[in-house]
Amino acid sequence: MFPTKILVADDDQFVLAAMQSGLEAEGYRILAAHDGETAVRIGCAKKPDLAILDIRMPGIYGIEAARQLRDRAGIPSIFLSAYAEKELVELATKEGALGYLVKPVMLAQLVPAIEAALERSAELKRLQRNEISLTGAIKSNRTISLAIGIYMERFKVSEEQALDEVRVYARAARSKMLDIAKKLANQQPENHNLICEVREFNKRYQR
Repeated sequence: MFPTKILVADDDQFVLAAMQSGLEAEGYRILAAHDGETAVRIGCAKKPDLAILDIRMPGIYGIEAARQLRDRAGIPSIFLSAYAEKELVELATKEGALGYLVKPVMLAQLVPAIEAALERSAELKRLQRNEISLTGAIKSNRTISLAIGIYMERFKVSEEQALDEVRVYARAARSKMLDIAKKLANQQPENHNLICEVREFNKRYQR
């Protein structure tokens, strides 16, 4: 089994060297970078399992580097900072950070944070695969596709929103999505009010 590959980026050479040697001693394979731009370049090329990024680095900050690593290569990140600033923590969280540690960081703190981040990343990927699989199955069903098309046309919403709103209604009604879709697709008079009921329910649900 290949060792877990970790990208570590910090402009403090002493901190970078200490983390690299410590994590390598724990069995991780380490890719080192001294700034955000280098971290993005190495990360996109080498595809590490996780990036550990100092927030304040020359060039691009760690949060921007994390955004690029996520969007371009699907790499999750945790952050290091000498500052426990509320705004930075909130921004890191919004960008999907899987961890945030304030320097100085001991190896005894870092390793559990890495393992927790890797576990959370794997969980998120499983959920994403399941969602993609479910969406694909829904789209492949002709009845559901027809119902979603009718809903999109009636309320001028996107396919994603239409799918979500019909799914939410079906779940709340404890019905199968296919059963709701059959009624929406069936243009009989008794079904005309259902499409409005689905829409109104979602408006109330979103408040």
